[in-house]
Amino acid sequence: MIKRKKKKVEEVLTVPKADRRTLSHVPDPEQIRGRVDRRGLRDEGFILDDNDLESREKLRLLSLRYIADFDVLLVPQGKKKKDGIKARAIDISSTGILLEMSSEAGRFEVGESYQLRCQIPPGTMPEGFESSVKIDAEVVRLFTQQSDDVEKQRVALQFMLPLTDYFQKKRWGYSIYMASGLMFVAVAVIMLMRVESVLYFKYNLWLYLYSLIAAIFLLSRYLFGAFYRDVPVNPEYTPGVTIIIPCFNEAEWIHRTILSCINQDYPVDKLEVIVVDDKSTDHSAEQIRKTIEMVHNEAERYATKERLQMVVLPENGGKRVALVKGVEMAKHDLVVFVDSDSFLEPTAIKHLVQPFQDPRMGGVAGRTDVENKYTNSITKLQTVRYYIAFRIMKAAESYFDSVTCLSGPLSCYRKDLILEHSEAWLNQKFLGQPATFGDDRSMTNFILRTHRTAYQDAAICSTIVPSKTSVFLKQQMRWKRSWLRESLRASGFIWRKEPFMSLFFYVGVVVPIAAPIIVLYNLVYVPLAYQVFPGTFLMGLLLMGLLMSLAHLMFRRSRLWVYGLVFCIFYEAVLLWQMPVAWVTFWKSTWGTRETPQDIEAREKREARKQKNKNRIGLPF
Repeated sequence: MIKRKKKKVEEVLTVPKADRRTLSHVPDPEQIRGRVDRRGLRDEGFILDDNDLESREKLRLLSLRYIADFDVLLVPQGKKKKDGIKARAIDISSTGILLEMSSEAGRFEVGESYQLRCQIPPGTMPEGFESSVKIDAEVVRLFTQQSDDVEKQRVALQFMLPLTDYFQKKRWGYSIYMASGLMFVAVAVIMLMRVESVLYFKYNLWLYLYSLIAAIFLLSRYLFGAFYRDVPVNPEYTPGVTIIIPCFNEAEWIHRTILSCINQDYPVDKLEVIVVDDKSTDHSAEQIRKTIEMVHNEAERYATKERLQMVVLPENGGKRVALVKGVEMAKHDLVVFVDSDSFLEPTAIKHLVQPFQDPRMGGVAGRTDVENKYTNSITKLQTVRYYIAFRIMKAAESYFDSVTCLSGPLSCYRKDLILEHSEAWLNQKFLGQPATFGDDRSMTNFILRTHRTAYQDAAICSTIVPSKTSVFLKQQMRWKRSWLRESLRASGFIWRKEPFMSLFFYVGVVVPIAAPIIVLYNLVYVPLAYQVFPGTFLMGLLLMGLLMSLAHLMFRRSRLWVYGLVFCIFYEAVLLWQMPVAWVTFWKSTWGTRETPQDIEAREKREARKQKNKNRIGLPF
């Protein structure tokens, strides 16, 4: 039998157009250039105040350009669509677009106005921009360039109205009104259904009590998530920060990760980056060296030789060993953990450190978005789930200064706390088995026992999520096992925290564990035993999924909102049934998606069993 080679999934990423400057966001110590790119601004009289962080960030987002490749139709003012000129988009921003067309397309003049018509494909620009566009634009620059030995003309046009304002009028405004209105209706229906549950206590107390508690728990997350607010940026508060990037076999992404970490809008003398290679077996170490050498050569005046370094571990010790090694090398009092396939926004560190103005704060998590969201249906499901998990669930926990998981892609800790708990963290075992995953939840438990933990929504990074179903399912099983293990640990001390938070923590543990039993009872036992269609139960599931979708639509204004409903269906059909498996296997320490020592040991045992079975089959009877 010939095994077919599995086809590699091609990730769909939003690709910003490269800046000529390697570190375009780092504050310039010599004041040679301005800190914000002003390209595309119609208001030439705009004055930028360095202390006005909100306007600077808005200006930066407006000026971001993205590599594009889609058809565009230019219709001269006063002409009809049939008179339009076909072109191809090369790059696009919120304020303008660069087009390429053949020399036969005719001559253009600077200052000419056109109506630009196109369909921005998903993944070209950030989430929410995927839509049809019909907007007026003005020619601002003309030049020619050789392409495939053919001279082609390029035309830069500036939109008369930024796309952000255009979509706010055309679609985003309506999305917000529709989503908020439907969310109000969904919440009202859920509350009415739960009031009805009280009437049915006499038939099945525990079942309907569970339904009531589960609904209150979920609605409370949305309520407190709505109350949540970031700690505002204090320009005078810039503590020293060391970013630590543990890397194992991430040659494809590590270059971009390193650049995003060193290219931060943060004081040069207050930020360093340490990359720790956990004895990768691919070309990660070589790629790290190349990236660091490039940064050292091209941005030496930003003191990069003193602020960016790498270390290669002598043997593969696991993510925790790599992180602790980085912490031991760190020269600053705050340490930030960043996954090797995650990419920071330029202002991420500035926002992430703000809660540490409170001396009782031990750790802070940033928001993680999905970078490869438009790759396929699996990544689209995760896009909605990730956003709700951070913006609603973590935000609700942060309202009580008790975030229960400072997530791996982007989290900040006090260095002394990591060192204090490093030995216990490195040697953690559960039922005699080494704890090789769930690093973030485990360290969060150590921190949360004595300190506060928080979430900063404006500290943003994006990460590469699994785009293959098999890898995604293994990841989810790993997460459920670590969640069960660490929830048991947290149960021993969380009652000392804010009472309301403690109550909902325990409810949040019981509800997911009991969920498979409740679903089986409602969807299997009740129809078979009583010949009753579980319409009410299904309606409740639908409304819960609708809440997730509508919250995503309201905040993100994206066409991906429907995948919140799809995720709920997928969860009930597939992911929910991983929980019973996790109950009886949560001591396992294998990753399933990377070759840790435990994975190698498990693989060797499986191979030994297979060989033993083959030998047994071959023996004569």
